[in-house]
Amino acid sequence: MINKSNSAGPALVGIIMGSKSDLGIMQDAADVLRELGVNCEITVVSAHRTPQRMFDYAKSASGRGLKVIIAGAGGAAHLPGMVASITHIPVIGVPVKSSNSIDGWDSVLSILQMPNGVPVATVALNAAKNAGILAAQILATADGVLSQKLIDFKDELRKKVEESAKEMEGL
Repeated sequence: MINKSNSAGPALVGIIMGSKSDLGIMQDAADVLRELGVNCEITVVSAHRTPQRMFDYAKSASGRGLKVIIAGAGGAAHLPGMVASITHIPVIGVPVKSSNSIDGWDSVLSILQMPNGVPVATVALNAAKNAGILAAQILATADGVLSQKLIDFKDELRKKVEESAKEMEGL
């Protein structure tokens, strides 16, 4: 696993994906977490090709200090749901539009349509950045410093929109 740490502390968020080809999308989650000062780890775990690795990862996540798992997958997209079935910590699913995808709908529906008792929070197609923000929001419920960083982060988003509006209105 690659530890995307900001400090010497342990990773609080695990970012996993079914294939290395998903890294271009999933890196956005690691980037926003790093920006917010949240340590994370990132690796490849395939539900179909390495089921034992997936089982071991999910089973050991809490004991290793992870508080949230972000799982990205394309196509049949079983990874988020299977991980959620193994661990008690929150899992956020990122549907990825892959090369064998049906416009990404197969991934969205595979992650979204979980049975009762096995919830997976699902973000939009390729929206790993939102998954990173949601993971930080979950962590911030017990972390005042992180909560303030999120308030500041969202305030910056507001300012950017207001600046854009002023620029457009001035044209």
